[in-house]
Amino acid sequence: MRDVIDGGDQYKKTTPQELKRFENFVKSCPPFDIVIDGLNVAKMFPKARESQVLLDVVSQLAKQNLRLLVLGRKHMLRQHSRWRQNDMEKVQKQASCFFADNISEDDPFLLYATLHSGNHCKFITNDLMRDHKACLPDAKTQHLFFKWQQGHQLAIINRTPGSKIGFQHILSYDTVVQTTGDSWHIPYDEDLVERYSYEVPTKWLCLYQKT
Repeated sequence: MRDVIDGGDQYKKTTPQELKRFENFVKSCPPFDIVIDGLNVAKMFPKARESQVLLDVVSQLAKQNLRLLVLGRKHMLRQHSRWRQNDMEKVQKQASCFFADNISEDDPFLLYATLHSGNHCKFITNDLMRDHKACLPDAKTQHLFFKWQQGHQLAIINRTPGSKIGFQHILSYDTVVQTTGDSWHIPYDEDLVERYSYEVPTKWLCLYQKT
């Protein structure tokens, strides 16, 4: 909580009053199944109306009887060509919502609500969370955060004409070097790129010991 939200200076990401309001809000709610970064999700498809994109995501998940939390900013509630009140009212009927001040950052609230809800809870954003990883105090904790992120972050990959949302599947195994004794399985990229989050290598090198 201190490292991710506070970061040594609450005022950079929120205010003490809003932080307390958010903590009380989360503690008063049952655990969530999915926490959604409303602003990030809404801006994923620039040609579509932002409130409609968010409504499509929430409606699709709500049909699965999941307990949802949408995090957003207060300006999302004001009538605008990109934000229709009637869309946002439908969102609020299908999900719990917390709207922070327009100057606040959403990501720390997203991480806190997900962690507070328990290990089953997933979160939706296409943000790579590099800044939050950098706030953590040592390499071991950063690696732990990276592994947790890989197992809990849902990324949206497409939206079809029927407004159906496609999510990137969360792998049920670790993309780390694994061995069974006489064989090794090594995940790799053909291009040398550093992975930060839900992006994981999709190719494996399999080595077997000759007998």
